[in-house]
Amino acid sequence: MLVQDRSTPKPSKTQQVLHFPQPKTLDFPQWISFNLFKTAAISLLALTIAALFFLYTNNDSPTTFLCFKPHSKITKPIELPKLNFKSIPPISDKSSSFASFSSDRWILVSVSGYPSDSLRKMVKIKGWQVLAIGNSRTPLDWSLKGVIYLSMEDQAKLEFRVLEYLPYESHLRKSVGYLFAIQHGAKVIFDADDRGDVVDGDLGKHFDLKLSKASVMQEKILQYSNENLNRTVVNPYIHFGQRSIWPRGLPLENVGEIGHEKFYSEVFGGMQYIQQGISNGVPDVDSFFYFTRRSGSEALDIKFDDHAPKVALPQGMMVPLNSFNTLFHSNAFWALMLPVSVSTMASDVLRGYWAQRLLWEIGGHVVVYPPTIHRYDKVEAYPITEEKDFHVNVGRLINFLVSWRSTKVKLFDKILELSYLMAKEGFWTEKDVKFTAAWLQDLLAVGYVQPRLKAIKLDQLRPTTIGHADRKEFIPRKLPSVHLAVEESETVNYEIGNLIRWRKFFGNVVVIMFVSEPGEQTALEWRLLYGRVFKTVVILSNSAKADLAVEQATLDQVYKHLPKIFDRFSSAEGFLFLRDNTLLNYWNLLQADKTKLWITNKVPQSWITFSIDGKDSEWFSKQADMVKKVVSTMPVHLQVNYKESSTTEQSLILCNSELFYIPRQFVGDFADLVGLVGKFEIHTRVAMPMFFMAMDPPYKYDSVLNTMIYKPEASSSNSSNIYSAQVPAVYPWTVSSESDFIELIRSMATGDPLLMELL
Repeated sequence: MLVQDRSTPKPSKTQQVLHFPQPKTLDFPQWISFNLFKTAAISLLALTIAALFFLYTNNDSPTTFLCFKPHSKITKPIELPKLNFKSIPPISDKSSSFASFSSDRWILVSVSGYPSDSLRKMVKIKGWQVLAIGNSRTPLDWSLKGVIYLSMEDQAKLEFRVLEYLPYESHLRKSVGYLFAIQHGAKVIFDADDRGDVVDGDLGKHFDLKLSKASVMQEKILQYSNENLNRTVVNPYIHFGQRSIWPRGLPLENVGEIGHEKFYSEVFGGMQYIQQGISNGVPDVDSFFYFTRRSGSEALDIKFDDHAPKVALPQGMMVPLNSFNTLFHSNAFWALMLPVSVSTMASDVLRGYWAQRLLWEIGGHVVVYPPTIHRYDKVEAYPITEEKDFHVNVGRLINFLVSWRSTKVKLFDKILELSYLMAKEGFWTEKDVKFTAAWLQDLLAVGYVQPRLKAIKLDQLRPTTIGHADRKEFIPRKLPSVHLAVEESETVNYEIGNLIRWRKFFGNVVVIMFVSEPGEQTALEWRLLYGRVFKTVVILSNSAKADLAVEQATLDQVYKHLPKIFDRFSSAEGFLFLRDNTLLNYWNLLQADKTKLWITNKVPQSWITFSIDGKDSEWFSKQADMVKKVVSTMPVHLQVNYKESSTTEQSLILCNSELFYIPRQFVGDFADLVGLVGKFEIHTRVAMPMFFMAMDPPYKYDSVLNTMIYKPEASSSNSSNIYSAQVPAVYPWTVSSESDFIELIRSMATGDPLLMELL
C-alpha cells in the first residue's frame, strides 16, 4: 500500500545551534491547561498497561493472549477439495484449427526436439492419429505432416484447469494432450514417446483394441497366481524371458525375486482396460540398471520373448507401469493423470500404482503384453537422484494402496479421496490433490463419463488355494541378457541359482547400515546392493534425509537406536549391522549359524584390550567406570556372562564394531542392556563388546567373521590388492560417490557375477 511520506526534513546544522526556547513560569491552573493532552495520554497509557497486566496474569493460556509471546507457525492441514461433479460446465475446443476433428484412436507423445525417425514411422500407422505435445524446450518451428501439434501457446488457449499446475519444461504436459484427445472422440489412447518403433508398425497386432468383441471377451488370459497373500508386486520381465532385469519402479527389495511362476490361473478378457507393452532394445529400466549395464559406446539391445503369452494381474497384485508404451481404454482414461509434485522420472511410476488400485474398483485388469516397441539406445539416462521418489517410497506405497478401502459410491469421489490420503501419507503433496480435482473436473468438462463401480469385495479377492484343475503352467524361456554389452553364458543359470539360495538364507534378515556423510550420495545404492539378498536395508546416518528414508543416528552411540528398529521388524529372524566402510561378501556366510551372535572378537585389530592404568588413560578410565555401573545393574544371567568373559577390572575391551549380527533370541537382552546404559555416554566401541559378553560367552559366538580381511593401516584409496571374494568381509573400503559404488561392484562381482546387472 502506498502512503504519503509524512516525515519532516531534518534542520541543517546552522539551524540547530543555540536556538533553545526560554523556560516559562506557569502557575498550577496554567500548567494543567498547558499539559492537559500530555496528562491524558500518560494516564491512558498507564491504565492500558495495568489492564493488560491483569488480563495476562489471569489468562489460562497467556501465550494466546494478543502477541506478547511468540508462537510456532502451525502448518496448514491438507484439505480435501469439495466438488460438485454434477455441475461442471462443458469445455469445447474453440481455439484450435482441429475443433471439428474427431478420431477413435490416438497416439500421444511429448516432444522436446525436432521430429524423430520413430515419430515419423508412427505417423504411418493406419487408423491412428498422432498428437504431439510441446513444452518450453520444443523448437518454435516444430511441425510434422500428419501430426496434430499443440505448442505451449496452443495449450494455453484450451481453458483446461490442469494448465495451472503443469511445469513448463516437462513431458508432464501430456495431461493437456490426454484431455484434448478425449475431447476429440478418443476411445483408445496409446501413451508413447518419440524414441520407440512400434514392432511391425501395427499396434492392433499386439494390443487388444476392441474389448467388446466376442473373441476378446471369451479369450482366457493367463493370470499371476494370487495364492501367496504376501505378494503384492511382481517383475513381469521374468515371464518374458529376462530374469535378471527389472522394470523401473519395482521396489528394490523385490529385485532379488527371480524365480518364475510355479503356476498361473486364468481370467476372461474384455476388462484389460490398461495394457502395458514390453520394450525390446532399451526396456523400461531404472538408472541403476542403465548406468551399470551399459559399457561405453556399446548400446544395449535386450530381447524379450515375443512368443510368451500376455499375462494379467489379479486384484491385490501390482506391476510397474510407464508412460511410453501403455495403452489405455476409455474406461481407464481417468488413470492417465501424471502427478506433478514428484520428480518427472517418478511421475508415471506413482501414477501406475495409484491407477491399478483404483482400477480394481471398476473390475478392471492390467495386462502385460509381449514386445510391442523397440527402443534404440539413444536415451540419455537420468541421474539416480531423479528416481528417489519411487526408490524410497514405492514399497510403502504399494502396501498402503493394497490395504486402502473406501466407502464412496462414485469412482471420482474415490479417486479424489485416495489422492488426498496419498498426500497426507507423503507420497505426493497437496499440489497433486488440487491437480486431481482439476483433472477430474476437466474430464467431465470434455464429455467423459465416469465408469460405474463394481460390487467387488476386495478382502475376498485372493483365495488361499487354487484347485489343480485351475492351475495353468507356463515356463518362461531363458533368453540371453547382457553383462556390460557381453551376452550371458550358460553359467548364468548357476549364478541365478546362487542368488536364489542366498535370498532363501538371508531373506528374513534385516541389514542396518550406518552411512557416512553425505548419505544421499550412496543410500539408494546400498539399499539396492544388499536389498537383493536381505529382507530390507535400514540406512542410518548423522543427519536424516526423509526423502531417501535415511534415519538420524549418532555413530558414537548408534546402539541406542537399534532397539527401535528391532521393534519395527518384529518378524525378522536376525539383524546384521554394517558400516559403509566394510564390504560384506554374503555368499561366504551361508555356513554361519543365524541363531548365534557374530562379531569380530577373533580379529586382533578390531577387538582390543586396553589398560586403564597407563598414560593418557583418562578417557578409558571414565568409560570403564560407566561400564562397572552398568554391569552392577545387570540381571543375574547377563552379569554372570559378562564377569566370566571379562579379563581384569584394570582393563577395558574395545571393538570397532564395523560388523556384527544379533539373532532374534538375543534382541530382548540387547534392548534391556541399552535401557541399563540409559543416559551414560558409553561409546559404541565400548558398549558393543560389553553387550556381547553379557548376552553370551564369546566361545559360543559363531566364528564366521574370524577370517575377514581387516587392515586399518591400508590406504584410504580403494585397491583390488586388499579385496578377496573368498572371505566373509573386507575392511576398509571407502564408498562416497556413484563412481566408488561402481568400483565396489566390479570387485564384488568376482563372487557374485550377477552384480554386474547393477552397473
